[in-house]
Amino acid sequence: MSLFVVLFLAGPSVRAGEKPTAVYGRGRARMVLATGSPGALGLLKALAQPFCRARDCRIFWYKKGSGAALEMLKAGKCDVVMVHAPRAEIRAVAEGWACDRTLIGANHFIIVGPRQDPAGIARARSAPEAYALIARSRSLFYSRGDNSGTNLRELAIWQLAGIRPAGSWYVVTRAFMGPTLLRADHQPGYFMTDNSTYYANRAKLKNLVPLFQDDPILVNVYHALRPSLERFPGRQHTLARNFIAFVASKKGQAVIRDFGRGKYGRPLYQDAAAAAAMGAE
Repeated sequence: MSLFVVLFLAGPSVRAGEKPTAVYGRGRARMVLATGSPGALGLLKALAQPFCRARDCRIFWYKKGSGAALEMLKAGKCDVVMVHAPRAEIRAVAEGWACDRTLIGANHFIIVGPRQDPAGIARARSAPEAYALIARSRSLFYSRGDNSGTNLRELAIWQLAGIRPAGSWYVVTRAFMGPTLLRADHQPGYFMTDNSTYYANRAKLKNLVPLFQDDPILVNVYHALRPSLERFPGRQHTLARNFIAFVASKKGQAVIRDFGRGKYGRPLYQDAAAAAAMGAE
């Protein structure tokens, strides 16, 4: 993780009139939460439902990549974020607008591509070498290009490879993980996805297979944060603090550790203890 560059986070937060992606619970107290893949894959729902029953609350989820989620937090427009951009998170706490940064779990990035592996990345010894092989062969590569945690990690790897990707082979989708993965399968090319999204969508994929994943830089850790009380006194600080504590508790960690096992035959995430063992920041 120490090799990651610090990249500026910018992007849209909640636009005027924007509706939440989903609402969980029926209680009176309301909390706004922003996250990407954990919401899209259903992990947030699995965590929110028991919490909302116990706390008589509702959670309004906005589907946002890590960059946009942190922008929402910085603007005082949400109560909790679940994100995977460690350097940006540390910076947010240091600048004083975020607090209570709590390790909640992890998954892994994998580089998928056509079975034929035209760039030969399966023989790479590192993720930067895999990227260099893709660039050298000008094989089709898909980038989310949306300032998400995934996009920031991708850019960090390109920088480590000493490459500025550009050209017709480098396709920027401006889309979330799942849609970009499916596009890369439809028009076969390489893409760095997290393993959670890959396994959740594997039954839909016809052309893509995992080709590279053995590099510590591909460990993908998630933290929860909330806004600081001093900067944003009007937010739901007690409820947010309680939610983060629940996610980090034995009960919440069990939900994370087992999520996906029944539906996909394997868990989609690892818990905080596993993430810590991987050297999470």
